Amino acid sequence: MEKNFTRRAWFKSTLALTAGLGMTSSLAAKLISAPVSEAERFHWGLKKPGPGFPGPSSSKVRLNANENPYGPSEKARQAVIQILSDGNRYPIQATAELKEILAKKEGVSPSYIHIGAGSGDLLCQSGVAFGIEGGRINSGFPTFPALMNYAEVFKASWEKVNLNEALEIDYDALASSIKADTRLVFICNPNNPSGTLVDHEKVESFCEEVSKKVTVYADEAYLEFLEPSRQISLVELVKKDLNVVVSRTFSKIYGLAGLRIGYIIARPDLIKRIAKYAGDIPLSQPAIAAARASLGDDAFMKLVRSKNTEARTVLTGYLDQHKIAYGKSVTNFAFWPAPKEGKLILSKMEEKGYLMRIWDYQQREWCRVSIGTLEEMKGFVKAFDEVTA
Repeated sequence: MEKNFTRRAWFKSTLALTAGLGMTSSLAAKLISAPVSEAERFHWGLKKPGPGFPGPSSSKVRLNANENPYGPSEKARQAVIQILSDGNRYPIQATAELKEILAKKEGVSPSYIHIGAGSGDLLCQSGVAFGIEGGRINSGFPTFPALMNYAEVFKASWEKVNLNEALEIDYDALASSIKADTRLVFICNPNNPSGTLVDHEKVESFCEEVSKKVTVYADEAYLEFLEPSRQISLVELVKKDLNVVVSRTFSKIYGLAGLRIGYIIARPDLIKRIAKYAGDIPLSQPAIAAARASLGDDAFMKLVRSKNTEARTVLTGYLDQHKIAYGKSVTNFAFWPAPKEGKLILSKMEEKGYLMRIWDYQQREWCRVSIGTLEEMKGFVKAFDEVTA
């Protein structure tokens, strides 16, 4: 593919891809937020229209998408209500103002910030930017695959490095996997789907060395679920102008998944490389207003962390009681080997009112379950115990 890929050609390819999603279920499945397991293909194939994400009116307990069951915050809700009167205005100025606010928060200039419709949007833009000339994208596996999936659509290949026995990204093995044609290394810390965290010093050292050879993209979507004293970001490496991109989202602890807003921090040259594949006006006034109101709402974030930890303990306590090994999660989800056939677990749990995920990894099936409210998790472990007895 030619290196001087134009914006017009990009939009044409995007239209073609979008049209194909309606006709090609395998591609549609490939580009959703997590790899689709054989159990899920079977289960979703029995349902219409799929793929396993019912609307908000559903009575099912949604433990399948790592959503925040408590948000948005009251401040964000009020900001959305108040901004509706400006719904007739393009959010160009509002976007520029938010970029200034985020730059101040991160300690960089606005040229180091790029905002998108959720971190997923930014991952897709980055997948095109680094996959369009072929080569390979390296990452731990399993991990959040959006960037790699889009890179593969544009003819790059995905070099997968298995997690270690603790279900953590193996940074030594990942560093060793880099080849001459590697275009980017993707890391996610804490990692999705395993929920595990690798020590910051280890990750920082990895980024410092690897970024001398190739760009490192660090997804920090779940960083805020750590206590503030442990929230050590790789943005400090960006401030040193290292070849590192850091991704943040308002979808998780802030509870704005449905409003779609996130941002990346990187050197201006990397921002330009990625941002040229963005839509012209990807953000809405309500999303910007909610994000602005959420920033600095420490009381709400503390509340979510506390409730999430309490509810997660119900799940991990059940797994400990039944001697089921799992990734030591610091996030709002957990990951463990499926004790029974995935198709059976999915169908029986849905019958009992609970949605969850099944992943394929190393020739076996794994459960990935989001952390809901305390009552939801109490209900889940009871239902799961009955289904897998």
